[in-house]
Amino acid sequence: MDWEISRREISRPELSPREISGRSRSDLDNWALSRLQETVQIVRDRLDEFDATTAGRAIQAFVDELSNWYVRRSRRRFWDGDPAAFATLHECLVTVAKLLAPFCPFLADEIYDNLDGSEPSVHLCDFPSPAPRDLELEEAMAVARETVRLGLSARAQAKIKVRQPLRAAVVVATGREREAIERLAEIVREELNVRELRFVSEADELGQVEIKPNYRTLGPRFGKQMPLVAAAIAGLDAAHAAAALRAGHSVAISVAGSDHELGADDLLVSMKPLEGYQVEREGSHAVALEIEIDDSLRVEGWARDIVRAVQTARQAAGLQVSDRIVLTLDGDPQLIAAARTHENYVAGETLATQIIYESLDGALPVMLDGRPLKIGVALA
Repeated sequence: MDWEISRREISRPELSPREISGRSRSDLDNWALSRLQETVQIVRDRLDEFDATTAGRAIQAFVDELSNWYVRRSRRRFWDGDPAAFATLHECLVTVAKLLAPFCPFLADEIYDNLDGSEPSVHLCDFPSPAPRDLELEEAMAVARETVRLGLSARAQAKIKVRQPLRAAVVVATGREREAIERLAEIVREELNVRELRFVSEADELGQVEIKPNYRTLGPRFGKQMPLVAAAIAGLDAAHAAAALRAGHSVAISVAGSDHELGADDLLVSMKPLEGYQVEREGSHAVALEIEIDDSLRVEGWARDIVRAVQTARQAAGLQVSDRIVLTLDGDPQLIAAARTHENYVAGETLATQIIYESLDGALPVMLDGRPLKIGVALA
């Protein structure tokens, strides 16, 4: 991880979540606090029923969401000292400490003392009570996160790293789902690292539907007639057959003068994506990434790789996360050109007050996209 959050900043936020309400709190803040209230409700309900296992798992699930979604998504805000982000994280962590008190009393007390300490012990605090939730926002964020999951899966299938920017993501969404994604479009766009989001109403618009026989289920049923079955399936209108299966209906084929009904388990539905796209589909949900990388996108991707390499060099040099540096770069001309083109971005992400392009004799290069780059970092 290339950043840290100061314990002092979390333990002494400038404003509480209630004080910042209606001013600078983001959808991400409101989502985290709403999810916190659901967790509080589950823990209280399950402990009332002496079901400590489910209660503990609810806390675990929330901490996972808080760490891997809220904190990760808020990195820049923490870096910039956003009081709303710190106040929201403080509220979540203190409440988690209180929820943990019956499960791990000493650890919970230590966490509480580090973050709050207004009472002599977490065990002298009132147990959290749930506040109202924003269910619409929770549903919208769930849709956005599912879109991100499919998009990242499409990236993985295309073997394109997340740091490489892409031109666009095309999302299948209508109605409330589209409204949810549009509301959180910046989050989705940044997570997928694409320059724009586009929408279509049907997954079939993203490519050509293909249907193949599932030999595992059909083989025992038809035996030696399987070549005839495969030919009959190949003659189906794939788009209409796929739509019927999604609607829960069966598909009819004729084999040797006899009619047979095939269900969803008997047919394998896939999609051949449009040229230049990678599609990931699950049910009626789908995301297509435009995977053609032009020179502009490639240069921007190199700039992001350079930032990553400089962050690693900072850590290896033992620098603090807030230290300002003078950055020296040497190596492949195209990588140097990419750094110059995106110099403001590289400097801002690495806290470089100055970037110098000169020879670094004796320095060991790192390889970025098969190209050598030498990095020198010094305190500014």
